[in-house]
Amino acid sequence: MTAYEVAVAAEATLGEGPTWDPATGRLLWLDILGMRLHTYDPVTGRRTVRTTPQHVGAAKPRAGGGLVLNLRDGVGLLDPDDTFRWLHHEPVPGRRANDAAVAPDGSLWAGTMRYDEATGGGTLSRITGDGTARTVLDDVTVSNGTGWSPDGRLMYYVDTPTRRVDVFDYDSEGIRNRRPLAEVEEGAGYPDGLAVDADGCVWVALWDGGAVRRYTPDGTLDRVISLPTPRTTACAFGGPTLTDLYITTARTGLDAPHPLSGSLLVVPNAGKGLPQPPFEG
Repeated sequence: MTAYEVAVAAEATLGEGPTWDPATGRLLWLDILGMRLHTYDPVTGRRTVRTTPQHVGAAKPRAGGGLVLNLRDGVGLLDPDDTFRWLHHEPVPGRRANDAAVAPDGSLWAGTMRYDEATGGGTLSRITGDGTARTVLDDVTVSNGTGWSPDGRLMYYVDTPTRRVDVFDYDSEGIRNRRPLAEVEEGAGYPDGLAVDADGCVWVALWDGGAVRRYTPDGTLDRVISLPTPRTTACAFGGPTLTDLYITTARTGLDAPHPLSGSLLVVPNAGKGLPQPPFEG
């Protein structure tokens, strides 16, 4: 078992989306249902919190500064001067944004889900800097963790109720040849957010599993980080050397949440992360 530390003690309803922003040296993370965007500077300990316009599933750095936000009604841009504008506005009643990731080509792969988690009610879409959106996967229930191998040839993806981490072949034309990398066994929780490390291993947070697992590129489970927070939601490498694993957690739906549920946790020197590309828009 690897020791975790508390980076930020908080009571986020649905903590999610940890993302390292190398330009600012800060860790971004979200409270989806609380409509909050948090930042944390591990060097100074400084924290900020701002309200988002809607329920927010992801916030990623942009190449020119500012952030791209995966919001309930579409994808928006937050400029460095805090001006907000829609990039792709597509409201669907009963649907909201969930996790998102930036692909090697700088496009945003943004997931959605129904509030009632209806089967097949979500999507995964590719959005480019000019606002062009293309649905890559439909018939998704809870679109979650997405990431790419170090060489950019593979994409990993989680639709949480399937209990699987799937892998696709990826290139400039899109994704194909979907197959399972790993399946989380009954009783161990459900796969949620994920991160890919410099060795090509996939780290996945387990909702209702109180853990983060690492799977090797051939799907072998080779490491488990046990946590006291049952609703572990996502993970990402951060810090100046990308060696610290940040983990978000949630309180929602728990009758008696652990005191740390909703906090941002960190496992120092957990591994070596990959630099994440900014959104080209």
